[in-house]
Amino acid sequence: MYICVCRAITERDIGSAVAEGCCNLRQLREQTGLGACCGRCTQCARDVLKDALQTHAPISQAPARFAAVQRGAGA
Repeated sequence: MYICVCRAITERDIGSAVAEGCCNLRQLREQTGLGACCGRCTQCARDVLKDALQTHAPISQAPARFAAVQRGAGA
């Protein structure tokens, strides 16, 4: 789905930006130009960015949680 019609930015584009390290709306705007024209897409983009960040959660957090469970800290 198109999120920013002015710049032709889709949900997929936002997901790709997150996968490349984008983690906030400012970085997304700098990387894609999203919201730079009329700004109507900003709230929707924020929601899509939030979902994308949850989907692309850093894998580096998993070992720390796993280690805590192994030590008994998670129980």
